[in-house]
Formats: sequence, C-alpha cells, structure tokens
Amino acid sequence: MEIATASLAPPGLFARFDRLLGMTVEAAAALLVVAEAVLLGWATTARYLFNSPLTWSDELATVLFVWLSMLGSVVALRRGEHMRLTTFVRNMPPAWRARADALGLVLVSAVLVALIPPSLKHVQNHLEGATPVLEISEAWREAALLVGTALMLVTAIDKLVQHATPLQVAGSLAVMMVMGGGLYLAMPLFDDLGNYNLLIFFLGLLSFCMMLGMPIALSFVLATVAYLHFTSTIPLSIVPARLSAGMSNLVLLAVPMFVLLGALIEVAGLARAMIAFLVSLVGHLRGGLQYVLLGAMYLVSGISGAKAADMAAIAPALFPEMRKRGNRHGDLVSLLSASAVMSETIPPSIVLITVGSVTGVSIAALFTGGLLPAVVGMIALCFVVFMQTRREDMSSARRVDGRTRLKLFVWAVPGLGLPIVIRTAVVDGIATATEVATIGVIYTILVGIFVYREFDWRKVYPILVDTASLSGAILLVVGAATGLAWALTQSGFSQDLVAAMAGMPGGRWGFVAISAVMFVILGSVLEGVPAIVLFGPLLFPIARLMHVNEVYYAIVAVFSMGLGLFTPPFGVGFYLACAIGRASPDDVIRHVWPHLAALVVALILIIAIPWISIGFL
Repeated sequence: MEIATASLAPPGLFARFDRLLGMTVEAAAALLVVAEAVLLGWATTARYLFNSPLTWSDELATVLFVWLSMLGSVVALRRGEHMRLTTFVRNMPPAWRARADALGLVLVSAVLVALIPPSLKHVQNHLEGATPVLEISEAWREAALLVGTALMLVTAIDKLVQHATPLQVAGSLAVMMVMGGGLYLAMPLFDDLGNYNLLIFFLGLLSFCMMLGMPIALSFVLATVAYLHFTSTIPLSIVPARLSAGMSNLVLLAVPMFVLLGALIEVAGLARAMIAFLVSLVGHLRGGLQYVLLGAMYLVSGISGAKAADMAAIAPALFPEMRKRGNRHGDLVSLLSASAVMSETIPPSIVLITVGSVTGVSIAALFTGGLLPAVVGMIALCFVVFMQTRREDMSSARRVDGRTRLKLFVWAVPGLGLPIVIRTAVVDGIATATEVATIGVIYTILVGIFVYREFDWRKVYPILVDTASLSGAILLVVGAATGLAWALTQSGFSQDLVAAMAGMPGGRWGFVAISAVMFVILGSVLEGVPAIVLFGPLLFPIARLMHVNEVYYAIVAVFSMGLGLFTPPFGVGFYLACAIGRASPDDVIRHVWPHLAALVVALILIIAIPWISIGFL
C-alpha cells in the first residue's frame, strides 16, 4: 500500500508500536516452528529408533500447530503475505489504489471485530472439555483463534492508522455502512430468495472483497459471517468452530515442516549441488540449460510448499548463462512459469497434502499418481525448448569431462537423494508425510553443516519467520474455506451441484472435462489450496458417484489449477515468475503462449489417458 502523506497519527509513535508488535509476534511464531520441529523429531525418533511411540505427542503437536497457524497468520497480515488477488488493484491509479487498500483494511477490521465475540464464546464452550491423553482443557487449543483474531485486528488497525488518511478511512467506513445497511434492509427478502442468496454473498460480496485485494482467507470469512448473519439463525460461534476444525487436521502438520525443509535445502547448499550436476550432464547441448531448469524443478519442486521458493532457488543460478547464449529473457521467464505448472503434481506438493486432508484420498496414492503426469508436462515443455533453441549460440558452452562429472555427482548425492527418499518413504507407507518432512529437516541441517559446510546460521531466524508466515497464510485459507464450504453445504447447494454435474452431457468424461475447465478458472482466481478446500468436498463425492477414480480426478484438478495459477492476466503465479526473473509482465506475456499451449496438450493427455495418473497404483 502506498504510504499516505497525512496519516491518522504521528508516524514515529505507530512505527515504534508496529515494530514492537511485529518483533514479539514473529519471535513467538518462530519459537513455535522450532518447538513443532523438535517435538515431531522427538516423536519420530521414539517411534522408529526406540519402538516407543509418544502417545501424547499428537495432541501437543495439534495445540502448538493451531497456535502456529494463527500467529503465522498475524505475521502474514503484517507483512502483506496472505494470498490475494491483485490483478485489479495492481492496475489502478495510485490514488484509487490507496482508497481500495483503505477500504480493504476497514473490511478486514470489521470482520475481525465480528469474529471476536463468537471466538470468545467458542473458547468458553471448551473450558470444561479435556483432551483424551494430556487431560488438559481444550480451551488451550481454541484460545489460539481468539488471540490470533485479536492480534490480526490490532495489526489491521495499525496498518490503517499508518497508511491511510482520515478522509480515506471516513470514506471506507461510509461505504461499509452503506453495504451493511443495504443488507440489513434486504433481510426480509432473503427468506424468499432461497439459494439465490448464495449469488449475493458468495459471488457478489466475495468477488468484491477479492477484487479489493483483501486476503482470500478473510474474504471467505467475511462472506460466511455475512451470509449466516443476514440469512439464517445459525449462531456465529459456528465460524470459529469450523476454522479450528479446518486447521486442526493432523495431516496438515506436514505443511510447516515441508515449508521449513524447502528453505533449508537452499541455505544448506543442496539445491546448488543438484543444479551443478545437472548442468554437467546436458549444459553443453542446445537448450541444455533449459532442460536443466526443468529437471531441477522436477527434483526440488513441491518440497518448499511455495512455488515462489522453488523458482527462486533455481532461476538465479541459470538465467545469467542462458542470456549469454542469446536466449530471450521473455522466453526464460515464460519457461520458468511453465515449469512451475508442470511440477504442481510432484510430491510432496502442499496441494496434494491438502487434497488428502479435505477429501480423504490416500496421500501415498496421490504422491504415486502425481509423478508421471509431471513427466508428461515436462516432455511437452521439452519439445517447445527444442523448437526454440535450434539456433542457440553455443560458442560459450563448455563440455564437462567425465571425471569432473563424477565428482559433481558424488557432491550432489546428498541433495539428489533427499527428494527420492521423501517420496519413497511416503509412497511405500514407511512413514507419514509429517514424519518424513521432520526427518528431512534434520538431515538437511546435518548435511549443510558437516558435508557442504555452508550452513549460514544467520539465516535461520528469518527462515523460521518466513515459515510461520507462509504456513499461517496457507492454513488460515484452509480453515476459512472449510467454514465457507460448510455454509454452502448447509444451504443445500451441494445437492443442487451434484444434480447439475451428474446431469451433464458426456457422462463421466464430460464431468471430468468440465471440472478441468472449472479448476483452471478457480486456480487463476483462488490459487490451489483455497480452491481445493472450497470445492474438493463438493466435487469429489460427485466423482465417486460417477465412478471416476479419485486419484485420477485429484491429479486432473491439481494440474488444471496450476495451469490457471500461472496463466495471465489473472494468475498470481505468472507475476511471481516475472518478479523472480526480473522481467516486465508486459514483455513476458508475448512469449508465454507456446509454453501454455504445450501444457494444455499435456492436460488433455492426462484427462484422456487415466493410466498416466493411476497406472502405478
């Protein structure tokens, strides 16, 4: 947000307050990441080395996890790192963008104010309940929602005071009061509208909030709270209950661990060692570095939980030499963006873990099913690279001798082996995704310290804070989308959707094709995690009724959402790739279409040949 010249209060006072609040919350969130990693590492060691599982570890891990999710959400809000749709506000004139930002913060503050009383009641309802093993009050876990909501409210007001003028705040409050007053006056009409109310709240209001650039998670919460308040007698205490249920799933414990692991891989030097070996294999060929980029994305993708982290770990190491060989910068950034789509289904993808969490599909089966579709996408992109690099200048390319190549291979083994071990352990059922991620974190730290000897301890604290922020952003979306999906189910929308989708022409093939198109659109607007949490519980039961294999359907959905995420002009991932590649989106957009066309062909093949997704199950 642009800093207003005349804010609501002296900048020095609120700058100091903001700094103190930020330091406190970030330190607490970083400490929770460490505590979670130590606890899970201890529990995993006790289970596998000493055959003495800690019966209480899951309960304590869940309590810490909910607190980490909420404090991470506070950090993400303070740093502007929540998932948002920025397409519309990005193209506004500066003055109108400042007004939109102020209105967004006022609406965020309003929904957080509305959440505090039901969150308090939710905590009070759990004071008497006790956890089965630790026998502590369940209020210790549920209080995280109340504290996190209050801290997000303070953060939102703090940002509003620092960055908005009194006139902008007054105008935003007026707009909000007009909206609220209109909904209040329309309450008698809502009883007669039935499910058309969903268009008002979950299409109109939700779309308006997202177009303002509000965090997607809080847009979901606002739409849900408004829908329940204005159209039903359901108590709002159900909203924090749904948020908690969505974020408390033990499967999601893998999210912060994989986010942490992805960051540590780069710091410890594993990513650079893998890239150096791949360059020694094919770097001297025409298009060789492009093939290296695709191969490196295949190896490291999915581990960090963030495509931005995957791309940022690879692009800086390859782009300078690529440009020396005469490659157009727009083509390189376009390929980087497309490689992230190709690798969406590669385990341990956070989206795949989310699919398993909200739909009950086996995560091991999803990990197995996601590998070959990514290969199909990579082959399609390799064809585009081959056609584009037939005249590449190879005068500066150097062929690496066999002895050097062997040394680089030995040096890269610790890095090359980690993704393979992770995927094999989960697929074969040796360990859960959370346990494997924890082992990976310990392994990466040891390798960085004792093998590569370049582990920079000064980067650990920022990594812990980044992990908390990204995890909080992801998990708040999961909780908020769970609440929104529950409201949709209560409205009877799910039954109407089942009837409409089941009656589509073309039977199950028509259903899968329409689903793919829908997930491309959803992926461009909502990103993968919120889209799958919101629509997975609605669409997967339909897939079962139509005898569509769940793993196959999940892979189609995830690949389609990835395609939407990196497709301009709406796809947020496309702009992330441009930012990482330091290129103007206007320049890159002219080069993106061959790569997108190749990925569309790959998606059609994945849909038409289910064996690609389920042949190895």
